[in-house]
Formats: sequence, C-alpha cells, structure tokens
Amino acid sequence: MSASVECIRDIGTAWKVIETAFSVTPTTGLRKDSNTTASATQSTLTTSMELQSALELLINHGVGHIIEEWFLEELRVHLQCRVAPVFTAHFNKELPPDTSVASYMCEVIQELYDSLAPYVLKLKQLEDLVNLYQIPTADNTDYSAVKNSTPTAKVSLLERAQTLFKAVLLPRYQLPERLYALVKRFYSAAMQVHHAIDDAVDKENDEEAGEGIRCLGCSSDADDCSCSNLTLAFRQINQQLYELDLLERFAGEAVTSVIHEKICSHVQHSCKGNFEVSYLRSLEHWLETKVVRWLSEVYRGSDACPRYSDPHVAASVEVYESRLHHLLYETYAAVRMEQLFNIIIEYPESEPAMLDLRRCLEKTNLRSQLVKLLKTALETRLLHPGVNTTDILTAYISGIRALRTLDPTGVILELVCEPVRKYLRTRDDTVRCIVSSLTDDSSGELADELIRGEPLLLEDSCQGEDDMFNWETWFPDPVDADPTKTSQSRRSSDIISMLVNIYGSKELFVNEYRTLLADRILSQFNYDTDKEIRYLELLKLRFGDSQLHYCEVMLKDVVDSKRMNALIHNAKLLGHQQMDPPINAMTLSAQFWPSFREDKLELPESIKRSLDSYTRNFETLKGNRTLCWKPHLGLVNLEIELKDRKVPVICSPVHATIIMHFQEQCSWTVDELSAVMHVPVSVLRRKITFWQSQGLLKEEKTDSFILIEEGESLSVPVRNVIDNRSLRGIVEKYVSPSRLLQC
Repeated sequence: MSASVECIRDIGTAWKVIETAFSVTPTTGLRKDSNTTASATQSTLTTSMELQSALELLINHGVGHIIEEWFLEELRVHLQCRVAPVFTAHFNKELPPDTSVASYMCEVIQELYDSLAPYVLKLKQLEDLVNLYQIPTADNTDYSAVKNSTPTAKVSLLERAQTLFKAVLLPRYQLPERLYALVKRFYSAAMQVHHAIDDAVDKENDEEAGEGIRCLGCSSDADDCSCSNLTLAFRQINQQLYELDLLERFAGEAVTSVIHEKICSHVQHSCKGNFEVSYLRSLEHWLETKVVRWLSEVYRGSDACPRYSDPHVAASVEVYESRLHHLLYETYAAVRMEQLFNIIIEYPESEPAMLDLRRCLEKTNLRSQLVKLLKTALETRLLHPGVNTTDILTAYISGIRALRTLDPTGVILELVCEPVRKYLRTRDDTVRCIVSSLTDDSSGELADELIRGEPLLLEDSCQGEDDMFNWETWFPDPVDADPTKTSQSRRSSDIISMLVNIYGSKELFVNEYRTLLADRILSQFNYDTDKEIRYLELLKLRFGDSQLHYCEVMLKDVVDSKRMNALIHNAKLLGHQQMDPPINAMTLSAQFWPSFREDKLELPESIKRSLDSYTRNFETLKGNRTLCWKPHLGLVNLEIELKDRKVPVICSPVHATIIMHFQEQCSWTVDELSAVMHVPVSVLRRKITFWQSQGLLKEEKTDSFILIEEGESLSVPVRNVIDNRSLRGIVEKYVSPSRLLQC
C-alpha cells in the first residue's frame, strides 16, 4: 500500500488513476450486454484509497477543477464520433418491412440508452466525489474575496452532461423531417391506444371482438391486438428519454402536434352543425380526463414511477395543461366562427352555441378574427342582389339579438353590422319592408318588438348622455370600440331603434307608414279600423303623436265615410236622390292623404249618374262642401249575365268599364275602346287580358275582341288579382295631397 501511495505522489500517476477510474471502455457497437458492461466497469475501478490519494494530490496542486471538464470533453468526443452518427442513421432510412413503429422506436431508444448508461453511471460517481471532497469546478468560483456579492446557482455535472446530450444528438430544437414523422406516428398510436383502453370497451363490443372485430386501439384484428406491447414500449421509451433529459427535446413537438390534432378532430366530430346544445363544459371534462391524463403519462409516468413525484415535472405539466385549455378554447372558437353565419340565422335556438363562443372569446384574443370572418360571410352570403330585402332584414334582426348575446357591450355588433346598414340604405324597398313587418302579425319578430312600446333611441340623441350614471356597474368598452359613440347607445338601443338608425330619421318611416296605411285602406275597402288603430297607438309610443297625426286623420276619414254612407243611403234624407247602381264612397281629406296618380277614365253613363246623385246627397248633408271623384280607383261588384250562365266578379273601375261597353256591342277594337274610355291603348291591352283569362273575351283578330256568351268561364275572385298591385304602385309612387272617392 505504501508503494502505491508513493507512486501517487506524482501528478502524472494521479491523473492516470483518474483516467482509469472514470473512463468508459469503447465497444465495437453502441449496444452492450449488461453483464459485459458490469464486468468492464468492475475491471477498471481502482481502490478507494488510490482514488482518494489521487484526488487529494490534484486538489493540492490546484488542478482538481479540470477533472469535470476533462470528463465532459471525453463525453462530447464519444457522442460526436460514435453515438450521434449511429443514432442519426436510424432515421435516415425507411422503416424496415414487417416492423411496427413501436418496436423500431423501442429498439433505437434502447440502443441509445445503453450507449449512454455507462457515462451516466460515471457522472453520478464523479459528482458524488466532487461533493464529498469539495473538488473545485470551473463554474464554482470563489467569492470569498468579493464582498457583498451573491454566488450564482451551481449547475450540476449531470445537468451539464444532459445539455451536451441534447446539443450533440439533437442540435436543433425542431427534429429532422423523417425523425419527426416517425416520432409523431408513435405517439399518435400511443394516444389512440390510451383512449381506447380508457374508454373501457363495453360487453357488447367484447362479444363482437370475439367475432373478429378490429381493435379500437391499434386497429388490428382482435386476435392480433398489440395494445399491451405498444403501451409497454410507450412507458419504457418515455422513462429512458426522461433519464437522459431528452424527452422534451425528442418528443415535445410531436406530442403537442398529436394533442392539437386530437382536440381539433374531437371538437369537429362532437359539435359541428349542432348549435342547440352547449358543448364547452363536456369538452373541458374530456380534455382533463383524457388528454391531460395521457400528457401526464408521457412526462410523469404512472403513480409508481419516481419521476411522478418530481415537482419540476409536475409544474411543467400544469403549465402545459393551461396551454391545452387555451388551445381547446381557440379550436372550439375557430369551429364556431366558421359556422357563425348559420348560428346567427338559427338564433335563438342556437343560443347555447353563442354562449359557448362568448366564453371562448373571453379567454382568447380572437375578436378581430371573428369580426373579419363574419363580415366576409355576410358580404358573400347576404349582401348581394340575389337576396330579398326581407331576408336581409330578417338576418339583420337575428344578428342584432345573437351578437348582443355574444358581446353585451355591442361593439362586435357595431363593427360587423355597419356594412349591412350601408347596403340596406342602397335598397329602395328597405323602409317599406321594415314598416310592413312592423304592422304585420305574420312577421312575428318586429311586431313583438313594437308591442314592447319602448321609445326610439336615435344615435344623435345619445351623444351627450353621461355613461357614468351607473358608475358602480360600469365597465370600459373594448379597445376596438368606436370612440365617437357612447356605450349607452350600443347597449340600450332596441331592434326597432337600430332599424330606424339605418337612415337616422323618423320621417322616412312615418311617411312610409302613411303610404302603407293608405294602401291597406284602399285595397281592402272595409270600414273596420280596430286593427289599424291598435298599430297606430303602438307606433305613437315609438315615434310620437305629432309624427303620426296625418295617419290619425286618415283612420278618422274611414270612420266618417262609414257614417256618411249610412246617412246618404237613408231614403228619409231630405232631397234624397236614388242611385242605380248604388254607390259606397270612401271620403278622404286631401291634405292628409298621399296623392294618387291622375289616370283618365271615362265611366259609363249609368255610373256617372249614380256618382252625381251621391254628390248631391253629400252636398245636402255637408252644405258648402263637395266631392272630387277619382274614377280610376275603387272596386265594382258585377254580376255578368250571359246566355248560359251568370258570372259574379269584383273588379276595378277600369275592368268594369271595359266589360260594360260590351253590352252595347259584342265586338270592339282596342282603338275604339281607347277613344270611348280615354285610356291609353297600351294600358287597355294590359287590362283586357284579365277578361281573356276569365274566358269572357276573345281576340278575334289583332286588337279586335268579341264577347263569348256561351262556354265555360273561370269563376275566380278578382279583387286580389287585379287592383292590389296597380293600386299599390299608385299609392307608393305619388305622395302629394288629394281627395279620393271609391265607387
């Protein structure tokens, strides 16, 4: 022993002892048998006394700090010259035939692990000696001479070696393409097996499996199921990579990609196309019980693994879990944003999907993307000439309700619907459609809004209001809000107010309602005004009494006309003149009604006499007031008596005049009728087609018509066929005052 100690007093001899103790015997290949490794290690170990003496000598001479650097350099050379080329070569060739990904990956990682295991063992031995003998290292600087300074945290020898593993074996964080594809295939198969096992195949599937059904995990026949082998390979590879600190560098990107694809496919499969059920909570539960458990299995292993209790790994998994929740919200939001147009159209049935999307937007930064996608969808699918104005308004109303659920601040609604508002302003029939829907029971949505009776809130009226009135519940608007508009106007405007704000003026809608009311009164020709009075009172709550005064007078004219007709037809009236045929008139106050087109029409003499009698009776009652007739407007009840039949017809005065002239002679040319009736030829041709369709007139030759007294005619109610369209055109086109009477 003394001779040995004497030899170690020489620095060269001491260094040889260190080299012998911590060198790894090279082998011809990377893979070594465990017995061979143990034998080689045993043969190279020196006695503890020799090693202790050598270490003390090197420390005393001030060269102890180079032991670690020498060992790491030996490791680097070994990795670059022997390990890395062989490891890389495995992934530069195609997968051998009849070899599964799991078995191939298991073999390659096992070979890598065996080649580095001796160095890991020596690293631990060297680190123990460094700590035991306080051997100085290159990063263990003596700070005793520097006052008021704090030493940095020391990096362990094993950590430095693991950094070397990553730098030499996987120099880039992104794996080579072939290696990445292979790793991704392996972890994708591992996740599929994990989910299949976790879902616990029920008894029915077990019975089917015995009949040759394919395994849900490995997609092999049930008799050749390899799920257990893949699971064992999965756990072994993860453990070995963890010990080498290569797990994140080797598998991190592939695991993330596999999980991302799994989340996307699951979200698409679970909820695409169904908007009536909320899926977000069930997706969160699925993520926590399925995906996060598998992720924990990758990085932490099972409960029995030593790394399961590693606090650093547990903390990393928790951070990863929060990222996965964010990924789930982004994926779900992306799916719903692609379907957002349909969700809006189906609202309120789609409210659960809208609430889910609202929650996702609160946790992600996708507002601007949502606005962009929805604008594009509206312009592509809604704002073009092929869509009726009524359908655009229906979609706009659904959008208001749906987007208010999505964003109560109204900012998204304001940004998305501005192009819709601009487009609706370019359509001539927008105001007419809005007013018609307001006063139409069948439309439903706007009629219900009208019943609510809230006053209009125009944009201009909100500019000066104080948004801090309810300061305790106040929240700032999102950053994408228009600073020129108040938050109160966005939050409190109802649907009717927003429709009126398309034009920003009440007058347009009031005038349109006046025209529509005139159209209804003159096309229906009845004196029941209860329904119209109800609508008028509701509109007063919205637009104000003064705006609708003209409409109030119009309805009063209808009531007065009913009373006047009853008085005029009273035979006891002083100076009463009989009317044959009888006349019922609608007396209108010219200055309050829209004006009507002045079409010329010369009525038959019998009708003119009855109108004159009605006028004289009216003058008898009203004194100095008289009537100005509109002969081209009104309805005529006719019963046409032919040789073999009687045909009851309700038609306009123009149509009645045409057929009455055929009492005088059976054949008329268009020019002759035009001269007698004072109606343009082009208009007359169009009007005669009605009687042709009824089978009463026939064009014997060009522009020459005869009466068909025998044959089957079409007994069709005419009132809604003839004059609703022409009268509506008259009423809507001309808006100057006039006085009208119906015959």
